[in-house]
Amino acid sequence: MSDPRALVIGAGLGGLAAAMRLGAKGYAVTVLDRLDRPGGRGSSITQDGYRFDLGPTIVTAPQVFEDLWRACGRDFHADVTLKPMDPFYEVRWPDGTRFRASGDDAAMVEEVARLSPGDVKGYLRFLKDAEARYVVGYEGMVAEPMHRLWSTLKVLPTFARLRADRSIHGHAAARVKDPRLRMALSFHPLFIGGDPTHVTSMYALVAHLEKTYGVHYAMGGVQAIAEAMARVVRAQGGIIRQKAEVDEILVTAEGSAAGVRLTRGEVLEAPLVVSNADAGHTYDHLLRGQSRRRWTRRKLARKRWSMGLFVWYFGTRGTRAMWRDLGHHTILNGPRYRGLLRDIFLKGRLAEDFSLYIHRPSVTDPTVAPAGDDTFYVLSPVPHLGWDDPVDWAAEAVGYRDRLATVLEDHMPGFRDRISTEITFTPETFRDRYLSPHGCGFSLEPRILQSAWFRPHNVSEEARGLYLVGAGTHPGAGLPGVVSSAEVLAKMLPDVTPAQTRMAAE
Repeated sequence: MSDPRALVIGAGLGGLAAAMRLGAKGYAVTVLDRLDRPGGRGSSITQDGYRFDLGPTIVTAPQVFEDLWRACGRDFHADVTLKPMDPFYEVRWPDGTRFRASGDDAAMVEEVARLSPGDVKGYLRFLKDAEARYVVGYEGMVAEPMHRLWSTLKVLPTFARLRADRSIHGHAAARVKDPRLRMALSFHPLFIGGDPTHVTSMYALVAHLEKTYGVHYAMGGVQAIAEAMARVVRAQGGIIRQKAEVDEILVTAEGSAAGVRLTRGEVLEAPLVVSNADAGHTYDHLLRGQSRRRWTRRKLARKRWSMGLFVWYFGTRGTRAMWRDLGHHTILNGPRYRGLLRDIFLKGRLAEDFSLYIHRPSVTDPTVAPAGDDTFYVLSPVPHLGWDDPVDWAAEAVGYRDRLATVLEDHMPGFRDRISTEITFTPETFRDRYLSPHGCGFSLEPRILQSAWFRPHNVSEEARGLYLVGAGTHPGAGLPGVVSSAEVLAKMLPDVTPAQTRMAAE
């Protein structure tokens, strides 16, 4: 490219990683973001002395950050402190049983044997399955461009051998009999927006990823990672503009990206535009003035989208020494697993029961709350807003929160009397704050026919010079996915020569 200017839409983790990769290749980068601080869904809100991480809370593949920093000539661990979690998380069921996941092989076998002695052999086989899928699905595909159909077709024989057509829940059910273990081995796709009863068994690779690389917490939250990324971008000479919302991607008559127009009318020109906005928003809104060959409004409407999220953030006074058995990450199961998934993903119905993820970072990071206090983040998967009769959250939010509180009282007795501040996010918040289609938590659902080549490509078919990163493109949602999407981007673009940089400056 003769002109090294590049614009990145969105300062989420994918956009910041793209800006770092482009800066390392010599591009003159400007990042434009509508929020007041970097991080996108990985940012935070501080209220009344409590810091609430708004989105991702778990770092499962630190090597993607290490590789990103290395590409920029830097050391990730000099900028961000990761603390390994032990245990990774605890899963609880209504009957009082619990399952503590960790990286200790012997301890994990002991956990399985305690729940269901007859399933130990099947569990060990599941781990071997997970490793095989990790080699093919993670090492072989995650950071590789998938915009050519052959890239996907050539792995289909291996996918067939590994039974990629079977769901991750179905695969767990083929290995273990206890329904609690089936849940514990299959729930992970929920953290990237997928229904475990329908997304591919390739997601068993998460078990190997966790066992091999561990589960970590970034001190200061994922916001600390985002801020460290922003510092690298600025050190490279890049510009990050907050409260600068892009309204339209500009395209020449010849079909090439030419820059962007902001909501307040300002036009910025560049021949390279990278969108970290949701793929649906990129094509349906930012490119609304262009005729589209593949990602038309009709085609986007036919896609299956990830679920919505109800998230209750609250601080509690004087509770740091209370509820000592409630650790950093806890998953509370409701009375149903598959039935609840059907309500959320297939029927679009707000169920009376729910399963919850509880994040209590104050047990690891005391900076998230005043001394002696706690910060909590309670997440419940719910239907997105794209159903024919969507949930009216203005009417439902308070009652739904109260139902959550009733369940939480069994694990955190007396917590309601100690709440000092709170914030609630519903799918309507995700729609309005993040411009997420249907208020989804994770863009397109990662079903097998919405992955790899079938997902919106990192290099757009709709305009030359337009690229996509983030959850809505390949490889998908989650911290490893969105950061790896920037590595894919870097593999498709040439380095900028010093002469080109001088010409741009002149």
